[in-house]
Amino acid sequence: MSGKAIRFWVRLMTLIIDGHPYHYGMEKLCRVFYPFEKISVVSGDECGGDPLVYTGISDVSGGKRITVRLRAGGRTEEKAEFLTREEASSGKAEELRMAVLLFELLSKECGIRPQWGVLTGVRPVKLFGGLCEKLGEKNALEHFQKDLLVSPQKAELSRITLENERRILALSRPESFSLYLSVPFCPTRCSYCSFVSSSVEKTFRLIPEYVRLLCREIEETGKAAASVGLRLESVYVGGGTPTTLSAEQLGSVLDAVGNSFDLSACREITVEAGRPDTITPERLSILKAKGVTRICINPQTLDDRVLEAIGRRHTAEQTLSAFSMARDCGFDNINMDLIAGLPKDCFAGFCRTLQGVVGLAPESITVHTLALNRAARLSKDPAGPYGGNAAETGKMIDYSDGFLLKNGYAPYYLYRQSRMVGNLENTGWSKPGRECAYNVFIMEECHSILACGAGAVTKLKDPGSERLERVFNFKYPYEYISRYEEMLRRKDRVKEFYDGCT
Repeated sequence: MSGKAIRFWVRLMTLIIDGHPYHYGMEKLCRVFYPFEKISVVSGDECGGDPLVYTGISDVSGGKRITVRLRAGGRTEEKAEFLTREEASSGKAEELRMAVLLFELLSKECGIRPQWGVLTGVRPVKLFGGLCEKLGEKNALEHFQKDLLVSPQKAELSRITLENERRILALSRPESFSLYLSVPFCPTRCSYCSFVSSSVEKTFRLIPEYVRLLCREIEETGKAAASVGLRLESVYVGGGTPTTLSAEQLGSVLDAVGNSFDLSACREITVEAGRPDTITPERLSILKAKGVTRICINPQTLDDRVLEAIGRRHTAEQTLSAFSMARDCGFDNINMDLIAGLPKDCFAGFCRTLQGVVGLAPESITVHTLALNRAARLSKDPAGPYGGNAAETGKMIDYSDGFLLKNGYAPYYLYRQSRMVGNLENTGWSKPGRECAYNVFIMEECHSILACGAGAVTKLKDPGSERLERVFNFKYPYEYISRYEEMLRRKDRVKEFYDGCT
């Protein structure tokens, strides 16, 4: 394994927490470097094990001593730092200094230096925005790079993204909300996928009843939104692959939306037509007729060899055909998703894919970094989990940033997931004025998202505070159907929540 790749196949890592409460942050940081290993978190003094991470805080004369120790491959290295009592009075300062020490040890051991430094959260741009409000933009950039060890490139990416996000966030009002609909069915299950989705081959018989009940839930959600005076800003139909539904079924779902909600203020309706092999003239025509303004055609790659490796049953040629078909049908706002770090892909191949997609001139392009989630088939290979190559994936992402900026696209939302190759990010890029508002609204949690369908999560946001509450639907389609009445009663929480808002 290259020294630039994350090391794998440590069966068990022991993380010792001694004299401090920062076990969650230290475990997440260890997970950046050891995404597949089981991490046993224990309290107290050092014990046996290899690799072993010790993190401790002890009282010493005049302040506190932070100690981090790593034992791996029979070698032991240690870093320590003294904080005065005044410096240590803030738990955040203690945790940050411990994280920096641990980051340096793990970077040296694993041969990589993740560009997001010690940041492990999902929303780095939101953090950067908060720092800008407190410190000003210049000082926020300095803090990101100097204190949090974020690379200059990622700090600048955060700055540009925040600038574009702010224009979209200004559209949200106290009474705003967005609607998410889940269609958790796909033609096949991709090897990297960990979403709650089912292959049509296995669940085809459930789809008619699922659609019927989804339409009813949409109707009840519309009543709940109207009862508290909410204003619909955006609609997003995701999955899964919604275009696994027939044209007639898609029409029924979209009719339910139109009949249940006031769409007069709605800025966009997005449907993920993600798999090119599900895109037909009939489906496109019904989407267009029912008012869909934006669709996603997601090739992930234009390399047929890589498509086969990840379990997709379509070709690059089908992607090009689907895109042309959508243009012929009148769609003038198309997003395309790509993934960096896929099995059998390489830097040159990824660059060819990106160049090919940009050549089509879609209005937006979302570049994802492969996430190595435990539930995905890639992570369950008996020969060992696919680990990706952090250095090569980082090159892919760096290339995409520069190439997209040069070709008139700008970043407008960004988020991160656990176990991403190289601890990198997913970034949405768009041409000016073609951003997907829903993506920003949900990422920045600026207003409520009412959600329908299996696996959907309603996020209720108090317009007068930062209070958030989540209401979960049942996870799987069969459970959604069999326990539907029980689940539907949870929609009562919408009115209760807003009645109690400040």
